[in-house]
Amino acid sequence: MILKEKIEDALRGVIDPGTNLDIMRMRLVRDLLIDQDGKVSLTFRPASPVCPMAFKLAYDIKKAVQQTEGVKEVEVKVSGYNRADELMEVLKQAGNQ
Repeated sequence: MILKEKIEDALRGVIDPGTNLDIMRMRLVRDLLIDQDGKVSLTFRPASPVCPMAFKLAYDIKKAVQQTEGVKEVEVKVSGYNRADELMEVLKQAGNQ
């Protein structure tokens, strides 16, 4: 299985509590890019610009990708959300644990 497939599988385990659907089925993750060094970048677009679960989902997304074998670094961009800048800053502070 290639790294992109492993990451997509991991992301299917992130469930939106409001809908009980996984974020991949809801198409909340876009622009998934992986370089040869294991650096991953993706864009998270919450279902609503005021999504009450955006911070939790973004953290869960980052954690799921980080825990995927072969991933060295994760960058999550946020779009279509009123507090996108604040959320991206929180994710950066969470670091690559």
